Amino acid sequence: MATDIRLKERLPELTDRIVDTYHEIETINHLGHCPLPSVDVVVEIADDLREILYPGYRKRQNLHFGNVTYHIGDLVDSLHDRLTQQIARALRHDYRKKNQLNCGEVQPDFEALGQEKAIEFLSALPAIRRVLATDVQAAYDGDPAAGGLDEIIFCYPGLEAVTVYRLAHELHRLQVPLIPRMISEWAHSRTGIDIHPGATIGPSFFIDHGTGVVIGATCEIASHVKIYQGVTLGALSFERDDEGNLIRNVKRHPTIEDHVVVYANATVLGGKTLIGRNSVIGAGASVYESVPANTVVTLEKPMLRMRQAS
Repeated sequence: MATDIRLKERLPELTDRIVDTYHEIETINHLGHCPLPSVDVVVEIADDLREILYPGYRKRQNLHFGNVTYHIGDLVDSLHDRLTQQIARALRHDYRKKNQLNCGEVQPDFEALGQEKAIEFLSALPAIRRVLATDVQAAYDGDPAAGGLDEIIFCYPGLEAVTVYRLAHELHRLQVPLIPRMISEWAHSRTGIDIHPGATIGPSFFIDHGTGVVIGATCEIASHVKIYQGVTLGALSFERDDEGNLIRNVKRHPTIEDHVVVYANATVLGGKTLIGRNSVIGAGASVYESVPANTVVTLEKPMLRMRQAS
């Protein structure tokens, strides 16, 4: 079908109308000479970090102790440079926003701050690997369908989500803006598992199946906890101040103690809700108050009714 040139002549006018909205609505555009963190670069960083955490399982094959030091050293060097730049951008944007500054106004040395945080983050990778080893083992110990640790590392979305969470949580602990949420939402889009980087999760954590799991920002999870698909560890309500604004930085999500199992589609809500150690929350249960240790919480069996179809 032939293109109507007269219709195409309307495109410049349409462009002007779109740009006019950039002046009218400035809350959803970022225009200027201070670049934000790049989503593409941040995702590449997260992917390379997983290469370091699980060497030999991902991009580079034929790794051995004769060449792994060179390979990891090359990655660490590249990650240092990219993390420094992206963290500096995030810090600069956060500082400008909080202090209502223009890009050219006098500001701290964000490149130096970015490098400092990048080095501190990279220094945490050995400890993160040690915790992830317990998560992999917990998945194997908790799933009779698992054929081995290799299968878990290759195939389990729960481990992928927890891996990215542990990276994001370290960046969150270092008070890096934006980037922890960027990589968390990347993992969320890949796995269907939504873990806020502010949550605190102990070792030997296992998410089985995983799709639809939500773990809120102020949730505290101890060691050897297992949860299934569709579980929500969320907020019961959102407190507001006298002017009706949400009160932030308060505990809104539950605390889960050691050796708790939360089965599929269960919901545990509230910052004051504590699930005691060795407890079990049954499938589909909704829990809004604390549960003592060594307790099993289940729904009463619903009544099944059948009738003849008309």
